[in-house]
Amino acid sequence: MKTYIQPGHTITLAAPAAVTSGSGLLVGAIFGIAAHDAASGEPVETLTVGVVDITKVGTQAWAVGDRIYWDNTNKRATKTATDNTLVGVALGVVGSGADETTGRVRLNGSF
Repeated sequence: MKTYIQPGHTITLAAPAAVTSGSGLLVGAIFGIAAHDAASGEPVETLTVGVVDITKVGTQAWAVGDRIYWDNTNKRATKTATDNTLVGVALGVVGSGADETTGRVRLNGSF
């Protein structure tokens, strides 16, 4: 097909701020996980589709299938929709203990 470019599972974006490998980043409505460290404005390969472990709000419990949003102010995943960007769904049960700050998410590939 003449118009096909790539699958789009990983795309190159300009880092909106300094990012580290494995951290979330949001550029407009595109959310992804940085594949490597990058300084602000540098190109960063960004995973937009797949299953990842991501930093979450520790005081929230997650159930399988919960909608997960990105809180770009605090740079973490949350179940709170207000003022946040939908990024995927929870794939694991996680408690709400102070030390339960990582959750498994299936990324939705952005919109």
